[in-house]
Amino acid sequence: MAEKNNANIGFEKQIWDAACVLWGHIPAAEYRKVIVGLIFLRYISSAFEKRYDELKAEGDGFEDDRDAYLEENIFFVPENARWNKISSAAHTPEIGTVIDDAMRAIEAENKSLKNVLPKNYASPDLDKRVLGDVVDLFTNMDMGDTEESKDLLGRTYEYCIAQFAAYEGVKGGEFYTPSSIVKTTVAILKPFSNCRVYDPCCGSGGMFVQSVKFIREHAGNRFGVSVYGQESNADP
Repeated sequence: MAEKNNANIGFEKQIWDAACVLWGHIPAAEYRKVIVGLIFLRYISSAFEKRYDELKAEGDGFEDDRDAYLEENIFFVPENARWNKISSAAHTPEIGTVIDDAMRAIEAENKSLKNVLPKNYASPDLDKRVLGDVVDLFTNMDMGDTEESKDLLGRTYEYCIAQFAAYEGVKGGEFYTPSSIVKTTVAILKPFSNCRVYDPCCGSGGMFVQSVKFIREHAGNRFGVSVYGQESNADP
């Protein structure tokens, strides 16, 4: 129970503290790209590993069957992109390349992620010793309860985006719309199961996250909603 309490109360802050290891080592504009990419990579690897162990225990030989993951809405993570591969290389000069290669491998296996994931970890401007320390912090973070972590991941991402907006001095909602405003907008719109949600200024996707939350809280099927978005800024 201790781990669950820690996750429920301090998970977002814990990740923010991990991100602070990078403070002063890279420009602010690059900072959020590094940490949010690692959040995603750590999470999907954890979800994959949990499903992999379940399939292995069943003994039917489906642990390497991509469809066995897709049917559970889990991204298939190839062997060279799994977190144990990344963590074992944390304190090597090649850690940046290992992470970039992992991102490319995940995109190759999951076409919906093509050209979406950040691949800037091998940049000479990013201190590889510092990056290794951040990887260590993520390695020691428990995301094992992936069902609960789906909410934790969203809350963590939202928390970090809000912090980045504050520290980068972006005002007037250009970079980040407070979640309270988005939540109110969604409550007025009242999305329902099997509906389509369109946001012409989608930014980091807060409208979509809140729409799914609204549907789930009102006993709807959160997997039935379709989301569509546009954004003039390619790097929201």
